[in-house]
Amino acid sequence: MHDRQPHPLRSSTMDTQLARATVSIREMILRGRLKPGQRVAEATLAELLNMSRTPVRQALPVLAKEGLLVESGTRGYIVRTFTQSEILDAIDLRGVLEGLAARRIAERGAGREFFRELRGCLEVGDEIFKKKHLLDTDEAAYGEMNGRFHALIVAEAGSSIIAGALGRNASIPFASAEAIAFDATELETMFDALYFAHQQHHAVCEALEAGQSARVEFLLREHVNTVKKSINMIEHRKPMTAPPTAVRLVKR
Repeated sequence: MHDRQPHPLRSSTMDTQLARATVSIREMILRGRLKPGQRVAEATLAELLNMSRTPVRQALPVLAKEGLLVESGTRGYIVRTFTQSEILDAIDLRGVLEGLAARRIAERGAGREFFRELRGCLEVGDEIFKKKHLLDTDEAAYGEMNGRFHALIVAEAGSSIIAGALGRNASIPFASAEAIAFDATELETMFDALYFAHQQHHAVCEALEAGQSARVEFLLREHVNTVKKSINMIEHRKPMTAPPTAVRLVKR
């Protein structure tokens, strides 16, 4: 008796529906259509998104992992309430931890495979920016590349303590390397910000290859700090119980 394998087309359709549900609900939270503290109802969301409840149900734990939702006992999820101070502290902490990881690599050196994969990320980013403007489809591509670039550095450092601390810290919105914050209303502004960040990727890679431990630690901390500038560019209120409405969150 043979095990039944999922039909490729059906599996692809399910993945597409899950991706659509995740992105759509995330946008609803970030644009304030779902308010902090509001309970998230599967049936209501499925109706609003004109899809079945299954992809919506699967998307909710994904968004909880991102830090946008929190579990509420057996009654599902609620939209997380968080402050600007929490976000900024978490971004600072990420910079410290990733800077430490990069310093460790520079001090002891790394193999050819690590640098080959890191250079591969740079090539993907270069391809995005070579046309001198951004398309909507570039957002996800950049987010995926950025997430991989940072994940490679954390993994190569070989520290379960650093990786674990970063994993816990990533539950704060915008604190993850996989999340890109930018002004979603102006592609030109987005291009400039992301292009600058990608040039920082190049500088980090070069410092790692040269074994410049102090320099690469500084570069990576400064690189992570650019996320705060993106948020502050469009969010001027001191307290923030909801995310900036003009910010889109890109996940790999």
